[in-house]
Amino acid sequence: MSIEFFWRLPTGGDGRYGNGTQSRRGERVSSQPYFTEGVSDPRGTKFNYFDYLDQVARAAELAGFDGLQIRNDPEGDEPWIVAGYVARSTRRLRLLTEFDASRGSAVYAAKNAVSYQRYSGGRFAWQIGAGGTDAERRRQGDFAADAAVGPRIEEFVTVARGVIQSPSFTFKGPYFEVLNGGFKGPLGGIPAPRVHLSGSGAESYERSARIADVHIFESLPLGELEAEIGKLRAINRERPNALELGLRIDVLARETQEEAEFDARRQREQTRDAGPNGALVGSHEQVAGWLVDYARAGVSHFILGAVPHLEEAYRVGEHILPAVRGTLASSSRNAA
Repeated sequence: MSIEFFWRLPTGGDGRYGNGTQSRRGERVSSQPYFTEGVSDPRGTKFNYFDYLDQVARAAELAGFDGLQIRNDPEGDEPWIVAGYVARSTRRLRLLTEFDASRGSAVYAAKNAVSYQRYSGGRFAWQIGAGGTDAERRRQGDFAADAAVGPRIEEFVTVARGVIQSPSFTFKGPYFEVLNGGFKGPLGGIPAPRVHLSGSGAESYERSARIADVHIFESLPLGELEAEIGKLRAINRERPNALELGLRIDVLARETQEEAEFDARRQREQTRDAGPNGALVGSHEQVAGWLVDYARAGVSHFILGAVPHLEEAYRVGEHILPAVRGTLASSSRNAA
C-alpha cells in the first residue's frame, strides 16, 4: 500500500515554541509586540505571516512529507492564495486546498484549477467542504438550505470536471448551469485536480462513493474508525478500488510518553482548551505504531498537524515518518 503524508498549513495562526496560544508568527503589528521593551527587531515590517507559511511549507518538504493541506479557516488567509504562494517555493509537495462549494462558479473554479495545475506541475488537489454550521455559513454569505449543501458539492464537482475534461460540456441543475463550456488551447487536456471529500454518515459516504477520489475521516479511535470504514466500503461496492481513505489527526510526539503528556497538559493550560483535538500523544515509537495501525486498517492518506507547525514538521519528519514507512515496507516484503 502506498502511503501519503500531508502536513497542515496553519492559515489562521500558529503557536510559538513552548507556548500553545495562537499567534500570527512573522507579523509585526503594534498590538502584538513580540519582544520586551528595549529589544528591537531588525526585520521590522518587511516580513509577514505569508513568509512564515512559506517556511512551514519548505520545512515540510525537507522533512519528507508528500504534500500540504491548506486548511480553510474563516478567520485565516484564503487557501487558494496561500496555495499559489507556496507552490513556487516547493518542488514536489502536493497542495491539498480546502474550500467550500459556495465559493462561486464551478466553471471559474475549474479554470483556476487548470492554471494551478499548469504552473505547479499537476500538484494541485481539492478538498471540498460543507462550510460549517448554519451560523458559520451565513457569516460567509452562504444562505443555501441545509439540505442543499451536499447536492451542491456534487454538482460543483460534476460541472468542474466536465469543463476540464471536455471542450464542449453542457449541464443544467438546481445550483449550476453551463452551455457548451470547456477549455481549449493551452488550458485544454489538463488533468482535473483530485477531489477529497469528508463527512460522516450514509449521505456523505454515498457522495464520496460517487464522485470522490479520497474520503477523509476526522480523528477517531482506531476501533471506531474501522467501523466507519466498514460502513463506507459497504456503500462503495461499485467503485471498491477507486475511493481511497484519508485521516485528519493531530500528533504530539516526544522522546518519552511522559514528556509528551507533560507538553499536552501545558497546551491545555495555555489554550484553556481540551488539548490537541483528537491527537495521538505519546513517544515517537508509540505515535509511529498507532499510525501504522491506522494504515493497516486501510488509511492511505494522513493529514497531520501539530503546534508549532514549523518546528514540529521537522520533528515528525525525522522521528515518525521514516518509522512508519519502514514498518509498512517491511510488512509488504514479508507478505510477498
